[in-house]
Amino acid sequence: MSPQTAHAVPTATDVRAAAERIAPHARRTPVLHTEVDGRPLTLKLEHLQRTGAFKLRGALNALLGGPPTDRVITASGGNHGLGVATAARLLGVHATVYVPETVPRAKAAPLAATGAEIVRVGEHYAVAAEAARARSEAENVPYLHAFDDPLVVAGQGTIGLEIAADAPECDTIAVAVGGGGLVAGVRLGAQGRQVVGAEPEGCQSMHAALAAGHPVEGTVDSVASSALGAASLGRVPFEVLREHPVTPVLVSDAEIVQAQDRLWEEFRIATEPAAAVPFAAWLAGRVPGERPCLVVCGANAQWQRVD
Repeated sequence: MSPQTAHAVPTATDVRAAAERIAPHARRTPVLHTEVDGRPLTLKLEHLQRTGAFKLRGALNALLGGPPTDRVITASGGNHGLGVATAARLLGVHATVYVPETVPRAKAAPLAATGAEIVRVGEHYAVAAEAARARSEAENVPYLHAFDDPLVVAGQGTIGLEIAADAPECDTIAVAVGGGGLVAGVRLGAQGRQVVGAEPEGCQSMHAALAAGHPVEGTVDSVASSALGAASLGRVPFEVLREHPVTPVLVSDAEIVQAQDRLWEEFRIATEPAAAVPFAAWLAGRVPGERPCLVVCGANAQWQRVD
């Protein structure tokens, strides 16, 4: 959030520091050991986090670990904005959140309830982010990026740290990838476990960056794009993943919707599409490991079963 840390690459030490920093405010979400189709599986129930998604972790760490401020501006497809607005309310900071006009009602309503200033701009996250950055510069207010910030990445990595402590038998962790903050953070916190980054076929920011050797702009066209709709991978996550590689996999929109249905049928977990992406990859046999752990990263959606 500060110019000094804008291009820093976080480490496992930063993730441990983040865990101590955010512990008084964030929930330590549970893990569920189970079987599906006769195969052992562990779910990290991060949708039970305050705000209904993992983004609160990174927002708290950024506000607590960065320079003191009484105002913050951000842009979000919904979950990050809700995380920042909630963290700001908890810490006595005024938040302004720019969101696309297409933000789902299930995210817009709780966002408005935080008391933050909400500004709707454009169809996609990138348009809202551009407007938010312009205001940040004009008013000299810190801009908190949804994923391209070392403190945010370290905060998200606390999920990996919790899995390593609470489910030590898990040898693989699978997460959904949008801008890369979650997968990069979990990779740092996973304590040597294999990490799988699962993306929708229509939003391949990580695949594109790895293929090009640097973050590149790509298409955003998926049922999960409201949460995973970053047009490009963040520079900070890319640098983490370049030093600490993960296993990239892709899933189709049909597989995501099927996985949503299965999560409801098996566990009565009503997720948003993004949170079903790792389960979709696992159901399709694309997540290796004897005992994988899938991060159910959020549940802020108007969900209903598609028959």
